[in-house]
Amino acid sequence: MEPNIRVKGFDGDWEERSLGEIYTERNERGNDSLQILSVSIHDGVSDGELDEEGLGKVVRRSEDKSTYKHVYEGDLVFNMMRAWQGAIGVVKTEGMISPAYISAIPNASVYPPFMDYVLRRKEAIDQINNLSYGVTDFRKRLYWDSFVKVKCCLPSVEEQKRITDTLESLDRYILLNQRQCDDLRELKKYMLQKMFPKDGEKVPEIRFAGFEGEWEQRKLGDMGTTFTGLSGKTKEDFGHGDAKFVTYMNVFSNPVADLLKTESVEIDRSQNAVQYGDVFFTTSSETPEEVGMSSVWLESVENTYLNSFCFGYRPSVEIDPNYIAYMLRSDIVRKRIIYLAQGISRYNISKNKVMEIEVPIPQLSEQKRIGEYFATLDSLITHHQRRHDTLLEFKAYLLQNMFPKEG
Repeated sequence: MEPNIRVKGFDGDWEERSLGEIYTERNERGNDSLQILSVSIHDGVSDGELDEEGLGKVVRRSEDKSTYKHVYEGDLVFNMMRAWQGAIGVVKTEGMISPAYISAIPNASVYPPFMDYVLRRKEAIDQINNLSYGVTDFRKRLYWDSFVKVKCCLPSVEEQKRITDTLESLDRYILLNQRQCDDLRELKKYMLQKMFPKDGEKVPEIRFAGFEGEWEQRKLGDMGTTFTGLSGKTKEDFGHGDAKFVTYMNVFSNPVADLLKTESVEIDRSQNAVQYGDVFFTTSSETPEEVGMSSVWLESVENTYLNSFCFGYRPSVEIDPNYIAYMLRSDIVRKRIIYLAQGISRYNISKNKVMEIEVPIPQLSEQKRIGEYFATLDSLITHHQRRHDTLLEFKAYLLQNMFPKEG
């Protein structure tokens, strides 16, 4: 068996082996000087102690470590209760593991880090799932006598190393890109706190050079009017037609509504069509923190409506649309909106009450600078996220094609 994609300089069939031919079980007691390691569904082996289900939740470390097991770099570790979901991986540094885990020692036929990729592929997890047994899925266990029956295909150790180097380099690049994306999100969160005046203040903590003077506090209702979303529609009216409507989730998820995420509906001249610069607000949610999320419409497309679970707001004074998009999602304004949420099991907000909210308004030129800044920041975040998604797709492609199909 050969893979579709091969590292240059290697040829010949890979050999099918069972894990029982590669690994022997390790049962060596740990000691308190060792770092506790754990294995999770998403991350494989990592530092720290998780819950017994291996779902990534950190719990308080138990006092008694007498039954913990000593593991070494290169050992394979799996969570008996969650191996069928992917809680399996290779140890990267010496430590000790919970007695709920099983550890195994590799022989010389494998380059240990290579097995981190082999056994976390879908084909291997499917085998592990089929070999795990229990009354229900969440009581399934992978025992040693079943683990040894899992099959995998192996090339030479040298080819294993080359494949591992390729995938590890890709993983480092994916991690770097994700960190850049996370850093940009944190920067945006920080700036949304600092670039708008706090309660009782008239200027923000962080301000672009060249701007001075106090900001105004103006009620939304004094600067525009509201309109309703779609009304009188049934389920059958949606999913077809030459018109579009902005969905609830489009408003909820985006400071600036996404034209590509609108959905189809029939043209209806009796409905309120949206215009460039309109602002949309969600009217209800399961938590008060998610009520009244806002989004601005920056398109000029005819026959586009707003969904029935939101209301629209149309400014009647000149205000930069990017500025209002991010100002309405700033910490200070969100707190004022959340304060208006009413309900028990589901929370609602009154558009009349929203119109009473005072919002910070600087001069138009400063609005434009702030709006441009946040729009650029969001553009960078989107770029990094798309690149991250592309890299993950590329990795999935390599994992599918750099290994032969078993069976």
